Amino acid sequence: MPTELRQAALVWLAEAEPSRKVAGVTDLHSAYQSGEVALHSAADLSMAPDQAQLSIPGRPLQPELVSPLAVKRRNMRTVEGRATLIHALAHIEFNAINLALDVIWRFPGMPDAFYADWLQVAQEEALHFSLLQEHLVTMGYRYGDFPAHNSLWEMATRTEHDILARIALVPRTMEARGLDASPPLRAKLAQAGDMAAAAILDIILRDEIGHVAVGNRWFGWLCEQGKLEPLATYAELASRYSAPTLRGPFNMEARRAAGFSDAELESLLGQASD
Repeated sequence: MPTELRQAALVWLAEAEPSRKVAGVTDLHSAYQSGEVALHSAADLSMAPDQAQLSIPGRPLQPELVSPLAVKRRNMRTVEGRATLIHALAHIEFNAINLALDVIWRFPGMPDAFYADWLQVAQEEALHFSLLQEHLVTMGYRYGDFPAHNSLWEMATRTEHDILARIALVPRTMEARGLDASPPLRAKLAQAGDMAAAAILDIILRDEIGHVAVGNRWFGWLCEQGKLEPLATYAELASRYSAPTLRGPFNMEARRAAGFSDAELESLLGQASD
């Protein structure tokens, strides 16, 4: 296993088996924290000889990936319906592990804190996936038992050559939608009596506020470095890369905690009302 952080992130990004990916990311985070793994932030890993041999992102043969419209509706009155929802959340978290690892290896030349931030995100996403997968098992299911969609990774693919767009449109747009969706989903699970799942969503929301804050921090840094106005830059990137139109209701408290400015939140409300 590589002893350089970005090379190791690429290896675990390519790992297809979920439990090995989770364990690898967890170990990598610990090794970097203890100084056993170094960081070479300027290395261009896209030119590494072994990079072409890796299939990224690594994912298992199941779940089957389908259109978002083909994903089964979730009836909270049945165990299967609740399991379908938990499975969908687990799939989001699995993708989120890959997204954080991809940012680490793909984009050279950023400050060291950038890579440390995204490694922390990857480790927390791995924990979220593990919690959801373990809960699925108690319901009689496993990750891969239901179809899932791939829209989160599709946006990552569209922005793979543009770090500003990646940071603007994945953590600050696609993943920030989870801040809005989490409270009503938690309420549905609690109403159905699944308090264990509700507690997991509490953990996820707490951590995801931090993850979106990481995206906001580095988007602001990139705009400052490029002397770009953040609101206008975001609007231009959202249009260029066909970001989804965001609809309310919005979790304004969580979005403020994640570092969205009042101007950004006002703009968000204005777009949603158009």
